[in-house]
Amino acid sequence: MSTSARMLQLLSLLQTHRFWPGTELSVRLEVSDRTLRRDIERLRDLGYDVDATRGVAGGYQLRAGNALPPLLLDDEEAVAIAVGLRTAAAGMVAGMGDISAQALGKVVALMPPRLRRRMDAVTSQTDSIPWGGRVPLDAGVLGILAQACRDDEALTFTYQAPEAEPTQRRVEPHRLVTLGNRWYLLAYDRVRQDWRSFRVDRVSDPMTTGQMFRPREIPGGDAAAYVQAGIRSRPAAFDVCVLFGVEPDVVARRVGRWGEVEPAEGGCRLRMQVDDLSWPMMILAGVEADFTVEQPAELAELVKRAGERFVRSGAVTS
Repeated sequence: MSTSARMLQLLSLLQTHRFWPGTELSVRLEVSDRTLRRDIERLRDLGYDVDATRGVAGGYQLRAGNALPPLLLDDEEAVAIAVGLRTAAAGMVAGMGDISAQALGKVVALMPPRLRRRMDAVTSQTDSIPWGGRVPLDAGVLGILAQACRDDEALTFTYQAPEAEPTQRRVEPHRLVTLGNRWYLLAYDRVRQDWRSFRVDRVSDPMTTGQMFRPREIPGGDAAAYVQAGIRSRPAAFDVCVLFGVEPDVVARRVGRWGEVEPAEGGCRLRMQVDDLSWPMMILAGVEADFTVEQPAELAELVKRAGERFVRSGAVTS
């Protein structure tokens, strides 16, 4: 029997909350007293409160509130599962919303208390706007931000704004928001005394301060809408306009609220403002329909080069 399987069996016995003599547990698990003690310590490291009584009649008992078996995951693995299931449950993976929401609830219930707290923070403190693509994130940073949002605890971190020196920020974190392929932290900046949105991939070294705060009212009451409006108010590098030969709802489902889709002769027209052309490129690849890039010329050139590359790569050699 593997160590993980043995620990699951051990916890299934302890979850009855009866007192188990150490000798009886050793016999049932077919392990030595020393191995049993190590397994008990592993459960404690995972956050389970197991009381021990020493002596000839010594044994173990699980405290109330620790009834379910654990998933043996570390912090980053738990956060990764939460992010993946939360993304799918929000509709970013077609057809997986309901299934992912059910799976997310079950996985959270199976978490040891310490990991459940971190994982639940990510799922409960995030507002989503569907879109494809991704930006690599530090799972540890994301987990700390999410838990601080949920616990109403002030944060400090280093923030690297584009073309600027890193700055130290002291904020009251409120919500995490996903827009397109990026994550943002909506927070009240204590130094600047105003609301700010921070790209999570530009945040480093976050630290909780232990200072609790009373949550402020988010302007407009919608964190995702506030962050999105702030991003749209900034000058974008590219104004994208693409004509699709398909019904508007097909493109709208792919783009979500990030772009504007309007009916046009023979199909629909997509308009969006972006700083990175990889975003519209992924949309063009994801919508199974003919299209014409009306602007910008840089996007049309990217599409041309990608098409030529695909043709070369798809050529069959005899």
